[in-house]
Amino acid sequence: MRRRGRFLLALSGGRSPGPMLRALAREAMPWPQVHLFQADERAAPEGDPERNWTQICVDLLGALDPAGPGPRLHPMPAAEPDLAAAAERYARDLEAVAGRPPVLDLVQLGLGDDGHTASLVPGDAALARLDAPVAATDPYRGRRRLTLSFATLAAARRVLWLVTGAEKRAALCRLRAGDPTIPAGRVARGHAVIFADAAAVGRPDGAAGHEERS
Repeated sequence: MRRRGRFLLALSGGRSPGPMLRALAREAMPWPQVHLFQADERAAPEGDPERNWTQICVDLLGALDPAGPGPRLHPMPAAEPDLAAAAERYARDLEAVAGRPPVLDLVQLGLGDDGHTASLVPGDAALARLDAPVAATDPYRGRRRLTLSFATLAAARRVLWLVTGAEKRAALCRLRAGDPTIPAGRVARGHAVIFADAAAVGRPDGAAGHEERS
C-alpha cells in the first residue's frame, strides 16, 4: 500500500482459510485501499453455502466492524448461466483494476488432495488457457467453476499457500518438489510462501511450519 496506494488480494475458498480470514478481520487494515478478488468460485446461486464468496462474507466481511469502511469487492459472477461469458467479464473487471495483463499483489491458494489449486484441476481444459486471465472449467465434483488462470497466478507479486489436513500430505510433498504432473506444481514458485499445519507436514511434534521460496 505504501508503494502503490492500494492492495490487490485474491482469496480461495474451502475449509482452511476460515481462521485466517477471521484473524485478518481483527487487524487494523486500511480496508478502503484493498481490492478483494477471488481465485475461484463454484457455479452456484448467490448465497449458496458451497460458494467460496459465501464463506468469505461470513468469515471476513461479516467479522469487520459494520460501522467502518470495508474493502472494494469483486466477487466472481459464477451464478450466470454462460460461464464462458462470465469468465470474460471477470477478466475485464480484473484488468480494469490490476492492469493488462493483471498483476495481483497477493493470491492465497489452497491445495486439493488430488493436487488441484484454485479450480485448476487435473485433466481440465482450463489448464491450457494461458491466453486469458480467467477461465471457465468443466464440471468437477458436481460443479463447473470460474478460476484464475496459470498466467494470472504467475504474474502475482506473491502467492500464499495455505495447506491443512493429513489428506493433503502427499500433494504437499509434490507441491514442494515442483511436480509439474499436478496443477499445483505448475504454479510459478519464485514468489511463493507455504504455510502448512502439522497434519499436512506430517510432524509428530504437532508443530506447524512455513517455507518460503524466493
